[in-house]
Amino acid sequence: MSSSSMVPACVLSLAVFSTLQSMAQSPEGAGSADWKTEEAVFLDDPVQLTFHDRFLKAGESYFSPDGNKVIFQAVEQTSEMTPDDFYAMFVADTVRDESGKTRSLENIRKISPEGSANTCGWFHPIDPNIVIFGTTMSAPTENTPPGYQRGSGRYRWMFPPEMRIVAADLRTADGTAGTLDPLVGDGTSYTAEGSFSPDGRFLLYTSLESGQGDIFIKDLATGKITTLIEKPGYDGGPFFSPDGQRITYRSDRHANNLLQVFVADLAFDEGGAITGVDREIQITDDANVNWCPFWHPDGKRMVFATSAVSHRNYEVFLVDAAQDDEAMPPSMKYGSGMRRITFGPAADVLPAFNADGSEMIWTCKRGANETSQLWVAGFIADLASPSAMPAGAYGRPSSEKGTGEK
Repeated sequence: MSSSSMVPACVLSLAVFSTLQSMAQSPEGAGSADWKTEEAVFLDDPVQLTFHDRFLKAGESYFSPDGNKVIFQAVEQTSEMTPDDFYAMFVADTVRDESGKTRSLENIRKISPEGSANTCGWFHPIDPNIVIFGTTMSAPTENTPPGYQRGSGRYRWMFPPEMRIVAADLRTADGTAGTLDPLVGDGTSYTAEGSFSPDGRFLLYTSLESGQGDIFIKDLATGKITTLIEKPGYDGGPFFSPDGQRITYRSDRHANNLLQVFVADLAFDEGGAITGVDREIQITDDANVNWCPFWHPDGKRMVFATSAVSHRNYEVFLVDAAQDDEAMPPSMKYGSGMRRITFGPAADVLPAFNADGSEMIWTCKRGANETSQLWVAGFIADLASPSAMPAGAYGRPSSEKGTGEK
């Protein structure tokens, strides 16, 4: 299996921005010249939350259940000639205006150990003071960090075996290993990309324990670990549906460097424990790189980032992902209703909603001299509208094949 075919959602963000920043101004990679107008149908009053004066780059971010906090990974600017090699994990309070819109972040603090590599932060669904994230606890043994290699023109992926998922209580976390509680992973194989079930009972995650990226679940009530997705290729970036009955994830199932979005129905026993997967549904099946899917709170749709516009400019799309239900109209089914959400001049990726779906937070590079940073906007798309992308608007001519190199 090639290294480029084993790309976790959290780590993939590094590749998107390491190479796309220098390529986004090309004609093929250009976004809409009037992206604010184009996006106004879906996103209201976008605001930048992190800035280059503090962060060299910022990525994957999520709201707390009450919307009062955000967890995100970032590389902080330093007074040293060379910045930190790896992402650290940060938590911040959201600042809102009178209408309730998130306008800025304050009280930003690092909760990961100094020198460690970190990824994929997430809040506990019931207690907003508890967060989880993937961390190596200390400097990883692989000395070369992930990044673009000029000599080879390729991106080097990093899967440190020390990476494991830990929990932190924000009331006591001080950025030291002593305040972190290991949940899964023993430091011998990469384990990350964790998220909770809506009731907090199950921990969903990806691990390289078997030698490829598989998706597992840990019942925190019993400690039992169950394999959910064990298929060819790297399966990762999993999230529960809002009702806890399904999961979504992305997969390089065909080992062709073209990631696709999947959904799986979960199987339960009489006691409510998850025993496996009943059915797997492929949402996208095209010549694009589709990744970082995230559920809308209504459970009938999801957003994800895709190279459909260009491999040099990823954009966020919305797609229907409703279960086979007689109460749902026939037009709303898995993979239908594809709509483009972002139209920025460079990559827009890693979208996520707040608890009621009124805001979307994502990572993008916009404006002069900006690197990848966090943005937020009101989400005002008319979800009741049956409109979708016109024929041919999603995807590219069959003659233009993706390489998976970003």
